[in-house]
Amino acid sequence: MSHQVVMPDVPKPEDLPSEAEFKERILPHVSDSVRRYYELERPIELRPVEFDRYLGKKIPDGRFNVWIKTTGKLPDDPAIHQCVLAYTSDMGLLDTALVPHGRTLFEKEFMAASLDHALWLHRPFRADEWLLYAQDSPNLHGSRGFGRGLIFTREGILVASVAQEGLVRERRGS
Repeated sequence: MSHQVVMPDVPKPEDLPSEAEFKERILPHVSDSVRRYYELERPIELRPVEFDRYLGKKIPDGRFNVWIKTTGKLPDDPAIHQCVLAYTSDMGLLDTALVPHGRTLFEKEFMAASLDHALWLHRPFRADEWLLYAQDSPNLHGSRGFGRGLIFTREGILVASVAQEGLVRERRGS
């Protein structure tokens, strides 16, 4: 037997701004900390679907989708792809706790720390091909945010699930 949830209906990565275009459009309008983060060269390319959230737009249902893949080709060893996905799954999941509030952890008023992070691998995949990381946060209370994510291939196959809880709060004196 086999079943899985359906992948969200979102634009394909080719229909979204590239990371360079995203930077060009968004960076002039964001805080210095966000700018510094996105100006760093990274081994993972991110193409956020709801990229306006970095400009303070509230996402009504609190969901955040981002296409992810490595910037280069990886060897065929499945363990390498699993390790890369474990690393990538921690990029921004806790930030999802602020999506319903139109805020982001990149704002200098916030601090965050991961309390736990779990990744379940369901099916084979390649981390050097586009994967959709569909994220939401069902709870933020008492400075503890909870985020969860589902990772799909572009064909809609669920390959992994992720959960993370962390401390999310405004800095004192901010």
